[in-house]
Amino acid sequence: GSAVAFAPAATRASSSGLNAFSAADLPGALPPVGFFDPLGFAEKADEKTLKRYREAEVTHGRVAMLAVIGFLVGEAVEGSSFLFDAQISGPAITHFTQVPDGWDALIVTFIGAAEAQRAQIGWVDPADASYDQPGLLRDNYYPGDIGFDPLGLKPEDPEELNIMITKELQNGRLAMLAAAGFLAQEAVDGKGILEHFSS
Repeated sequence: GSAVAFAPAATRASSSGLNAFSAADLPGALPPVGFFDPLGFAEKADEKTLKRYREAEVTHGRVAMLAVIGFLVGEAVEGSSFLFDAQISGPAITHFTQVPDGWDALIVTFIGAAEAQRAQIGWVDPADASYDQPGLLRDNYYPGDIGFDPLGLKPEDPEELNIMITKELQNGRLAMLAAAGFLAQEAVDGKGILEHFSS
């Protein structure tokens, strides 16, 4: 099915022209806090801007979840990995600079290809957008729904989908805090995260 068929009720309403993508209808709010927006960005945003905010939050959450796993796994296999002759060592924030020449270009190319694919799926082509409305998401695109579901985990029921979206958002939010904490800790003392548990 299409992204709209599986999207939460708020998004389906927008495709039919009703007031749709509003902060009150977005999944991701849990008691006791509810919808957390202390600076009031959501109440000042129109529907298109709110969709971009949610796209950014989902994307940053996914990157942060991968970063947290990368910190922990990268430091856990240090010295025992078959990659790069097990030469990469130290805190995870220094690992990228230790990658042999040429590999960094391959990594950047892979990331660029993934981002280009995401942009083609969700974003309006800049040539088709007005100069005063840059960075628009497609009307039928739900933020974060790039169609990648190789294990078929995406529920068809809208309520179950809202629950899954909320879980992903909450895990992404936690990962953003954890990744920021990992970065700060390693920058302060130059020790790997796992080293803190062994000393």
